[in-house]
Amino acid sequence: MKLTTKLLAATAMISASAASAVELEVTHWWTSGGEAAAVSKFAEAWNATGNTWVDGAIAGSGGTARPIIISRILGGDPMGATQLNHGRQAEELIEAGMLLDLTDVAEAEGWKDIVNPPTLLDACTLDGRIYCAPVNIHSWQWMWLSHQAFEDAGVDVPSNWDEFVAAAPALEAAGKVPLAMGQQPWQSSGAFGVMTIAIAGTEAWLQVNRDKDADVAAGPEYTKVFEAAVTAREMAAESNVQDWNLATNLVITGQAGGQIMGDWAQGEFQVAEQVAGEDYTCLPGLGVNEILDTAGDAFYFPKQDDPEIEAAQKEMAAMLLSPDVQVAFNLAKGSLPIRGDVDLSAANDCMKKGLEILAGGNVLPSGDILLSPDTQGQVEDLMVEFWNDPSITAADAQARYAAIIADAD
Repeated sequence: MKLTTKLLAATAMISASAASAVELEVTHWWTSGGEAAAVSKFAEAWNATGNTWVDGAIAGSGGTARPIIISRILGGDPMGATQLNHGRQAEELIEAGMLLDLTDVAEAEGWKDIVNPPTLLDACTLDGRIYCAPVNIHSWQWMWLSHQAFEDAGVDVPSNWDEFVAAAPALEAAGKVPLAMGQQPWQSSGAFGVMTIAIAGTEAWLQVNRDKDADVAAGPEYTKVFEAAVTAREMAAESNVQDWNLATNLVITGQAGGQIMGDWAQGEFQVAEQVAGEDYTCLPGLGVNEILDTAGDAFYFPKQDDPEIEAAQKEMAAMLLSPDVQVAFNLAKGSLPIRGDVDLSAANDCMKKGLEILAGGNVLPSGDILLSPDTQGQVEDLMVEFWNDPSITAADAQARYAAIIADAD
């Protein structure tokens, strides 16, 4: 795949060929079955250009991979390209001049006209310059329900959070785990965020996450969320798994009733050959508040003192946003494409729900964009302690949370 003539001129790039093919190591944390199937679409497209994708998968979650990625860049051992979540994670690397400026690629390819919502490209931008290539829209705002689990329990598949809570005793009586929950910090923090938007509402969530309003965090809207989180903690008490995809597998195999997890879980259902609407149900906004937070993944390109590598990095950046690659990757990943001019007729029922919500403009920015990594880390630490220690009351957890928000940046 070649770039436009305008971009070729701007970067003095030559087409990939046997003489100029470049190997680029690409680091990422997509290692579950569904994720691996998705990232292979990028690798296949890159290899088809005559260049070579050297896969640098890092086992574990983003919380495990990000420090390794950043350490390598800071330590003078940069990769050719790396996945990160766009937002504030890369600010210090950009300010230190360690990431490639992609503004010429973005202008030549018209990213400002095709990236939707625009906040995703804004999150790649610092001081008017663009430093990353957004590749998808991921949203945390989903709950996944196993038809088999509810059939075994003799109750209907819930259509909202309250019905799910009401069905928990029947699930437990049938030997099911009502709520599958992995033990990693980002999972418990993410699930809390989903519950907040569904139960407290978008206005309260924005006041806390965008405006850093500690009074709202300590107020009655958030009290309801922490009380619901206590209920969720009880429903997840027997969910003895660590990784998110293992929790998803409990739902896929009918051992658990449901899981609060982002739309990347769809990739696991697809690998298991389960059909949305037949084998499982997805509830955006817990069936209470159908909204998407528009987070996602992006690729950054560490600077390297080699014009040939830089040219290849820019070629890859453009390729990642090309229509065919966007379709192939996002259908496999379960995420939504960042461009609305692609054919997604093959999308499943859950992806179509997401596309309808996106088209209706019912979206929120991601907490990754609004909160600094330090504040996010503090919230994650609190949530891990809360979810794993039943002695921590809703009131105690809320007071500690409000104090974090009061000092948030």
